[in-house]
Amino acid sequence: MALLIIALFLVALLAFLPSLWVQRVIARHSAERPDFPGTGGQFARHVLDEMNLRHVRVEATEIGDHYDPEEKVVRLAPKHLDGRSLSAVVIAAHEVGHAMQDATGYRPLKARTTLAKQAHRIQQVGSILMLGAPLVMIFSRSPHLLMMEILAGALIIGTTALMHLTTLPVEFDASYRRALPLLQVGGYLSERDLIAARRILKAAALTYVAAAARSMLDIAYWLRVLRF
Repeated sequence: MALLIIALFLVALLAFLPSLWVQRVIARHSAERPDFPGTGGQFARHVLDEMNLRHVRVEATEIGDHYDPEEKVVRLAPKHLDGRSLSAVVIAAHEVGHAMQDATGYRPLKARTTLAKQAHRIQQVGSILMLGAPLVMIFSRSPHLLMMEILAGALIIGTTALMHLTTLPVEFDASYRRALPLLQVGGYLSERDLIAARRILKAAALTYVAAAARSMLDIAYWLRVLRF
């Protein structure tokens, strides 16, 4: 039991500490910069046009910055779309990096997109299975069947954690092989700003470490609720 508590504590730290660090890094560089020629959204539009990716749209979102490879759209939070800050520009560059991956047929991005769809469906089914497990035991009166239901549910929800972990290489590629060279070669940022930009790009990628850990906490929560 002691080892289980320690393991859960470590997972909890992995889930929340990176998120806090990410928020702190982004907030630290969210001050308006009058010296920047445009907002994060305008920067994204400019770079996409320069790379002949005019078909990729740029729009606002309330569910977090991301690139949608199916809709071909870079979605930015309002503060990054309309903000004229270092965080806004760098995060826009990161999401444009995903559009660059898509345009070049980057296979890990395609694999991540497919896995994300499957993980979403499987997670929904897993949640239903785990919620329905107690009813199954009541009507069947078989504790073994309940155990199978719980294990199946935990395994299925665990695919979400796997999806987030397999996303990491895609995110680091977008940050360091696409966005950072873009900002450097294009001369969009000064040397001083590039130092901070590296931290922001790292933060953008590490959000998925926290997401994977939170998925593992979800599994632990359900197992505890069902007293498995």
